[in-house]
Amino acid sequence: MFRSLHMKLVLILILLIVSVMAVMGTFLVNSVGSYYLDDFQTQIESVMTGNGNETLLSLEQAAQQADAPIRIMNILDAFTAQLGIDKYHRNSCVLDENGTFLTGSNEALAGELVRTPNIVTAMHGEVGQAGTTIDGYMDYAIPLHLEADGTPRYIVYIMDDKREIRDLAWSFFGIVLKAMTFGLLVAVLLSFLLSKTITTPIENIRTRAQMVAAGDFSHRLEIQSNDEIGELTATFNHMADRLHDTLEEVAGERDKLNTIFLHMTDGVAAFSADGRLIHMNPATEDLLGVPFREDAHFNDLFEGMDIPTLKTAGDQGVVQMEMVRVGRNLSVLFAPYGTTDAERGIVAVIHDITEQRKLDDARREFIANVSHELRTPLTNIKSYTETLIDAAGELPPETEVKFLSVIAGETDRMTRIVKDLLTLSKLDCGKMDLHFRRFSMQNMLESVYNAMALEAGNNGHELRLETRGKLPEMNGDRERLEQVVINILSNAVKYTPTGGHITLTGIRRDDSHVVIRVKDDGMGIPKADIPRLFERFYRVDKARSRAKGGSGLGLAIAKEMVEAHRGTIYLDSKLDEGTTVTITLPTTLPADDEGML
Repeated sequence: MFRSLHMKLVLILILLIVSVMAVMGTFLVNSVGSYYLDDFQTQIESVMTGNGNETLLSLEQAAQQADAPIRIMNILDAFTAQLGIDKYHRNSCVLDENGTFLTGSNEALAGELVRTPNIVTAMHGEVGQAGTTIDGYMDYAIPLHLEADGTPRYIVYIMDDKREIRDLAWSFFGIVLKAMTFGLLVAVLLSFLLSKTITTPIENIRTRAQMVAAGDFSHRLEIQSNDEIGELTATFNHMADRLHDTLEEVAGERDKLNTIFLHMTDGVAAFSADGRLIHMNPATEDLLGVPFREDAHFNDLFEGMDIPTLKTAGDQGVVQMEMVRVGRNLSVLFAPYGTTDAERGIVAVIHDITEQRKLDDARREFIANVSHELRTPLTNIKSYTETLIDAAGELPPETEVKFLSVIAGETDRMTRIVKDLLTLSKLDCGKMDLHFRRFSMQNMLESVYNAMALEAGNNGHELRLETRGKLPEMNGDRERLEQVVINILSNAVKYTPTGGHITLTGIRRDDSHVVIRVKDDGMGIPKADIPRLFERFYRVDKARSRAKGGSGLGLAIAKEMVEAHRGTIYLDSKLDEGTTVTITLPTTLPADDEGML
């Protein structure tokens, strides 16, 4: 019940009012007691010491008479009013030197008289007037007719039983009690009102805080005052707004990270210190071939491997290794994280390096092929040159011409290889200068046919040119496209036996595309080799290709050129039945100018 701030404030205010009223009551009662005590002593002293101590002298003279007690009482009776003696609560009497009752205003006092400290003081010859508010009486003792040893013969004793003070104190107590009761009622009412003014905004803040904790930021607290509570409310509203903005930013960043994490091509998996799988993205499942499971462990993903630790990570903080999974070469980077056992774990980043390895292998194969292609003509040139040098002037002229012809042919062969390599290099770097101009496809095919007809005839082949529909004009680099078609026709001539048939066909497929097809009935290509025909330096029969002067770059260059014109090239072949190469080109590419070739 008293755990709430509201009830605590009410209780504090009630206790405060009770404490104040109790202190005030105690102060009033003590003040009344002190007032009466001071008034009692002042009243007696004014009688005894007034008019030049005449009353005290009269008492001294009476104390020397034979009937001293009677005379002393007569004098005291004469000052009954001044001394406030009423025989009920204040009495006077005469005592002997031992404090024994001799006579007094109330004979009943003889049986009730006790030797008080003031009486004892008077018995020693001094006036006894000490008193406190906590005593149950007030008294005053005056020694008379002192003997030589300082002891009095008689003692005038006046005592008040404080009955009037007690009655007045009870009256005050009743008044204080009534005031306290009324004050408590007022305090309870005011405390409820005051505590409500304090606790209501706090309760609103608490309710709002619970709503904020639940994710509801739609409500704002109303500022009802300009005091500290109002400032607290305004600060809470500001804090809620900032928290809302921060949570939205965090949610946005989290969504970004989740999107990146889910769609990144690299695999990412997180493990706890004991190897329990915490999270993994879809790329990890694809790369490792292991589906996500809640109970998955490190060894389920990386079988036979120990979990790397901060110690094994060393100064670099990571452990990197390569592995092969599902036919892929994978590079795995392990990065331990966390400094405490509760936070410690490891993150694995998996990168597919299969293509990189293929590129490395292709690069090494390319270098080896280039070296081999250049080494053969260089070896021939060196051999024939050394022969000419060693046998200078001894060889017949026709032999020297033959040797020089071989050297010139091998030089041309190297020139073609280097030229082809430069062309591929420019295409790879995007530095090939292609001049797109409008030209007639019909004229280009006729030019290619006329250029290759003699070579085909020399090799015993029949070369035909066919067109289907009126071939359109197109934008492109005519020289480069002519080179592509000539390379393909050259291959057809080279690899078709004598007496073969080669057909160059131009087809208008639609208003925006044209098809160029080269078909022969030569030796054909094995099905297993077809997918690799457009690779650089790839040849089906290397020995036969070299014998016919092929370098394995013609189709690679053709593919790059066609794709530079946003076209496609396709090869279909059957062993011993022939080969068909189909090129599809768009005719609506933007031109550098509107000139006509």
